[in-house]
Amino acid sequence: MAFDALFFGAHPDDVELTSGGLAALLAGHGHRVAIVDLTRGEAASRGSVEQRAAEAQAAAGELGVETRESLGLPDLGLDGSDRDQLRAVVATLRRYAPALVVAPHRDDPHPDHGEAAHLVGRACYVAGLARFDPPGRRHRPERLLFALFRGLGRPHLVVDVSEVWERRMRALAAHQSQLESGRGPETYLTHPDFLAQVESRARAWGAAIGARFGEAYRLEGPLAVTDARALLPAGAGRGA
Repeated sequence: MAFDALFFGAHPDDVELTSGGLAALLAGHGHRVAIVDLTRGEAASRGSVEQRAAEAQAAAGELGVETRESLGLPDLGLDGSDRDQLRAVVATLRRYAPALVVAPHRDDPHPDHGEAAHLVGRACYVAGLARFDPPGRRHRPERLLFALFRGLGRPHLVVDVSEVWERRMRALAAHQSQLESGRGPETYLTHPDFLAQVESRARAWGAAIGARFGEAYRLEGPLAVTDARALLPAGAGRGA
């Protein structure tokens, strides 16, 4: 059975930092949701591969997603033009056959995040080509979203994640090796204000749509409106 949504992160904590609320919302509505980490995070300043894998699974449990895996691509070596990496992502897309794909946004200081955006975006198109060689039945996702985090790009849409905010933060907290001060070299994730910054960003996106907390996304391609009523505010009545 095909999955409804597939979330890609460059590293084991990226989905929790960018799009965990959307993953939790969809899973809570009974949709089949999976997370795929492109790398194991082995180049990070803190945490072993084994520790990060365990944290990622614990975080997935908090979000309520059905499954999570890592493709084991090279950390600090993601390359959107590498054919072997492209084959790995295309094979994953064909295996899960998702309707929706969520990926990191290309406008981010970490080089892996930008390369992940290019790699997943390219794979979403190539996966639909009959003569591309990875195994599996060809499949092209219907919708591709790029999750904003530290980039300053203006979003195309903001998702109200207020009802799952606490779950999202518990999932992020599962990545203790990356967040807790004193467990290794200090990074921007261990700064005392980091979690407050995450919340402030979500509050700012939420305020833009009249919600407590929001997650911001950019679309690949236009968003189709097949029912004009979708453009009306919730609860709008018929005209006089």
